[in-house]
Amino acid sequence: MNQLSKQLIIKPRKHILDINLSEIWRYRDLVMLMVRRDFVSQYKQTIFGPIWYFLTPLFNVVIYTFIFSTIAGISTDGIPPILFYLSGLTLWNYFSGTLQGTSNTFVTNSSLFGKVYFPRLIIPISLTISSLIRFGIQFGLLLAVLVYYIFTGFAFQANVYTFLLPVVLLSTAVLSLGCGVIISSLTTKYRDLQYVLTFGIQLWMYVTPIIYPVSILPEKYKWIALINPMAPLIEAFKFGILGTGTVNAGALMYSFGITLGLLVVGIILFNKVESTFMDTV
Repeated sequence: MNQLSKQLIIKPRKHILDINLSEIWRYRDLVMLMVRRDFVSQYKQTIFGPIWYFLTPLFNVVIYTFIFSTIAGISTDGIPPILFYLSGLTLWNYFSGTLQGTSNTFVTNSSLFGKVYFPRLIIPISLTISSLIRFGIQFGLLLAVLVYYIFTGFAFQANVYTFLLPVVLLSTAVLSLGCGVIISSLTTKYRDLQYVLTFGIQLWMYVTPIIYPVSILPEKYKWIALINPMAPLIEAFKFGILGTGTVNAGALMYSFGITLGLLVVGIILFNKVESTFMDTV
């Protein structure tokens, strides 16, 4: 009895914005395997393992509190410094970690791409999802610190941005994914971008209101700070958690627009490089 076998026909993309979402969905099991791989391999053969998810932000918060609050005396808008810095770092760590991971998609997975077929976007998508695990752990730490300060007299009131936190997180994920696939596409030809990225992320962090509030900037310069698409997201996140910050709907809509634009550009570059990257990596 003849048995019919399924055949997979791989065709070139018809246009640079061609995204087969149904195909990505069919490979959802592979996405979950990649998520598990990314999470397990990151702290494999380490002493503290996932505990580093707690230790790293705590070390940074202690340093920031000592340097920027105690020594430099930078205002935190009346928020306890530890809580102020931790709230900004929680979202920023998710963004920077996802950006660094996705920016190396083609270079670190070139051997895998050359041996087996699967939708290449699965790799950056799985990295974006796996980074959510770290975010969830650090967000739990943030909530624990927030509860402690509430019991010691900190006044917390839920507001509209508290309920928009999932939207802010989703926008941050899309922004990091868009920037990551752009850089990963460019690094197939320009490897030195990998080194520039390390310094670029550090510089980006310092122009983002994490260690300082936008309110301390002169009014005529605030618009410069808000050009950074991460600034409205960080401010909205802080406002939702702490009830203080400089955020408005216009700034958020601007950030959403830039995020969507970067994702489109990233997909265009990714699809363009995907068919030829094996010749340059």
